[in-house]
Amino acid sequence: MRIETDEPEEIQLNMTAMIDIVFQLLIFFIMTFKVVAQEGDFNIKMPLASQSTEQLEFEEPPELIRIMLRSGGQGKINTINVDDDIQAQTFGPSETMFAELTDYIERKLAADGDPESTEDTEVEFDIDFDLKYSYTVKAIDAVSGKVVNGKTKKLIGKVKFKNSANDG
Repeated sequence: MRIETDEPEEIQLNMTAMIDIVFQLLIFFIMTFKVVAQEGDFNIKMPLASQSTEQLEFEEPPELIRIMLRSGGQGKINTINVDDDIQAQTFGPSETMFAELTDYIERKLAADGDPESTEDTEVEFDIDFDLKYSYTVKAIDAVSGKVVNGKTKKLIGKVKFKNSANDG
């Protein structure tokens, strides 16, 4: 038996569906692309080439206040020790130790006499490993500012933590 075949049909590709998929992929990659900010601090102040070394002014390092939060057991705070190169101060153990810390920071900044000294002052926290995190937050609140007559009074804006990983 002989099978009759007509002329073979031409195979046509449907380009519309293929173009739709390409555009969907393109839109997907555009919408999910996130530009990542460069890592690191690139705010480097370099001297101009025309300046001589005699004309360069060096910025003074910011004043550093070291605050140590010491645990008394079970993660509760026992004392707050402040060392700011001029004097050492200890607060606690009491319910008002964070308010006393705020008052101390406020008096210290007022003694400097410069209202812009808050921008030049840094606080470095040294915190016991077993201290509860809520006490760290209270200490940061205490040095950052306080509310007076419904208005926020900013004290210190630069806070850093001591890296105690290498301290044994």
